[in-house]
Amino acid sequence: MEAAASISAYECATRTFPLDDGRAATLKATYLLFGISVLSAALGGYVGSQTELFIQFFATFVGAIVALVLLNAIPAVALAFVKSPGAGLVVLAVDGFVSGIVISPVLWLARQTDPRLIWAAFALTATVFGTVTVYVHGRRREFSAPAALRLGLFVSLAVALLLNQYLEIGVLGFFLSAGLIAFGVFVLVINTSRLLASPEEVGAIPGALMLFAGAFNVFVGVLNLLLRITNPRHR
Repeated sequence: MEAAASISAYECATRTFPLDDGRAATLKATYLLFGISVLSAALGGYVGSQTELFIQFFATFVGAIVALVLLNAIPAVALAFVKSPGAGLVVLAVDGFVSGIVISPVLWLARQTDPRLIWAAFALTATVFGTVTVYVHGRRREFSAPAALRLGLFVSLAVALLLNQYLEIGVLGFFLSAGLIAFGVFVLVINTSRLLASPEEVGAIPGALMLFAGAFNVFVGVLNLLLRITNPRHR
C-alpha cells in the first residue's frame, strides 16, 4: 500500500478508492472523531466569547503567542495517543475546545458587530463539510475524490450565493467567501484521500486532526472576511 506522504495533492484529487472493510471502518471512525472535535470547538467558542478573561487575554500579543503554541502543541499530544483510542478521543475533544477558546476575541467582536456573522460563518462551514461528510457516509463501494470535489464546489457556490443574499456582502465578498469555502472543500477531500491511500499508516485520530484543522481554518477565515466587510475597524 502506498505511503500517504508519497501521494501528491493532484493524485489525491483525481483518484477513486475502493472502500473495503478496513478503509470504510477507518473512514467512518475518522469522521466521527472529526464531529466530536467540531462540537467541542463550538462549546469552547461559546464559553470563550462569554468570558471576559479569555477575550482580553487572547486579544494581546502574549495571548496570540500562547494561542499559537496551544494550537500546535495539543494536536502533537493527540498524535502521541494514537494507539490509545480512549485517551486520543479526550485529547481530540480538548483540541476542539481550546481552539474555540483561543478565537474568543474574534467571536466577541463578531457578536458585537452582528451576531448573524457567527451563525453565517458556522452555517457555511458546517454546510460544506457536512455535505462532504454525508457523501462519505453514503458511499458503499468506493470514494471518488473528483465526485466529492464537484459536489463540494457546487455547494460552496450555492451557500456563498445565499450568504450574499442574507448579508449583502457584494460581488467581491461573494467570490472571496466562495473561494475560502472551496479551499476548505479541497483540503477536506485531499486529506480524506490521503487517509484512504494508507489507512493503517495515517489512522483515525491523525485523520480527524487533519479534517478539523481544515474546518477550523475555513471557519476563522470566513468569519474574519465577513468582519472585514461589515466592520471597518477590523480592517
